[in-house]
Amino acid sequence: MNPLQLDTAQIDRARGSARRIARQVYDEMSAFTTTTVERATLRLMGIDGIDENEVPLPNRVVEHLQAQGLLAHGAGLIVGAAMQQHQLSAQQVAEGVATGQLTLRMPSDLSAARQQADALADRMCQHIAGQRGQRQQFLSTQGDAPTPWLYLIVATGNIYEDVAQARAAAEQGADIIAVIRSTGQSLLDYVPYGATTEGFGGTFATQENFRLMRTALDEVGQRIGRYIRLTNYCSGLCMPEIAAMGAMERLDMMLNDSMYGIIFRDINMKRTFIDQFFSRMVNAYAGIIINTGEDNYLTTADAVEAAHTVLASQLINEQFAYLSGLKPDQMGLGHAFEINPELENGFLWELAHAQLVRQVFPEASLKYMPPTKHMTGNIFKGQVQDTLFNVISTVTGQHIHLLGMMTEAIHTPFIQDRFLAIQNAKYVFGTMKDLHSELQVKPGGQIERRAQAVLAETEAILARIESIGLAAAIGEGTFADISRTPTGGKGLDGVITKTAEYYNPFPARMQGGAAHHV
Repeated sequence: MNPLQLDTAQIDRARGSARRIARQVYDEMSAFTTTTVERATLRLMGIDGIDENEVPLPNRVVEHLQAQGLLAHGAGLIVGAAMQQHQLSAQQVAEGVATGQLTLRMPSDLSAARQQADALADRMCQHIAGQRGQRQQFLSTQGDAPTPWLYLIVATGNIYEDVAQARAAAEQGADIIAVIRSTGQSLLDYVPYGATTEGFGGTFATQENFRLMRTALDEVGQRIGRYIRLTNYCSGLCMPEIAAMGAMERLDMMLNDSMYGIIFRDINMKRTFIDQFFSRMVNAYAGIIINTGEDNYLTTADAVEAAHTVLASQLINEQFAYLSGLKPDQMGLGHAFEINPELENGFLWELAHAQLVRQVFPEASLKYMPPTKHMTGNIFKGQVQDTLFNVISTVTGQHIHLLGMMTEAIHTPFIQDRFLAIQNAKYVFGTMKDLHSELQVKPGGQIERRAQAVLAETEAILARIESIGLAAAIGEGTFADISRTPTGGKGLDGVITKTAEYYNPFPARMQGGAAHHV
């Protein structure tokens, strides 16, 4: 499709505002850590498992450090010192704390403590680099699917049933398997342990569940000759820990948004901003593609009136991602086909919105979401809506294509629902394979004018956000028509002001060349 005539200077001004917005938040948050960042650090240093009461050991150590008034120095520093002093592994230190046999104290030799933490960080970074290499090897030997990649969800609550359904979906043609988390897990301030079978509306995100699904998808990928990507949800109160577990177990994508938890889960603003910086740093180092959540805005706000808030949020998410070291091809910026189907010319506006996003982010791995808000349970109409969504996706060159289900609004998809969705998409993608190169959008026509109008609104709203600050803008309900405050929400008690001696061994190793983007 021929490019829409967009004002590149206008895009640059909007992106400049987003860059300054993100940088202001980054600078304000750099003085703080969180309990979750410190737990993630301990996990990356090799601490895992639970105590006799099934409390995760990273939680036990961080709670102990809080009680001792030491957490503000960095959990890695204090645990590294204890390892040196007592000649223990990090896991043994955690077990000693959990049983009450070991009390952690401020190290007398900070340099030695840092060296010990550094050694563990080097070992984990080597492991994660090895997992990145393994992914590349599988992509080379098994092959990769053409884009748009077909993204399918499993959500049984039982990891073993999820594995069975994921295998079937991959064999039917899915390129990405997303394991939906159990309802409410984003609000748990700990990560469950081990394989789980009792989730509600989804399956708990645990490291063992990640391992089981990764192993299963590797096996089916080798059999069918196509690498199958695995996705989970790196959001909520344990965002950094889930990023760490995903990096260790070679997940390929993570739902990871800078504002979703604030807006849709009422998680404290400061907690979320700090956690997302760290989690994205881990995802960047692990070669994981993040998927942002702007599509969710259109489930609560009108898809025509709020289109500019989607683009504004994508530009902010892009800049937050750069600050953490993510490259453009790791940015699965989210948008959605959510205009009311009763709206005259709605298809034209959907095309305008999708093409606008594609042109503003030409290198990004865009994530395009199917109709949900206006699905009624009429499966025949739903199949038509999904078909039109598939058309937009292929002609505008979307990258990650979450398959629409004609049974949306009725039930969690059955295997046969997924099969029909894959059939629909493959038919459209095949029969319209080169349509994008044949289409000419009328210069100055309705599609182009709509995209230009959305871009102008985006520039204006980002300029306003820059003038009042992102926190104030969220407070005004700028995104998704939902208002949050800096001191409200869950998790503020987990925000810790760093001391001058604070140390974490991972940023220096993982962020790489992120600084040149800011």
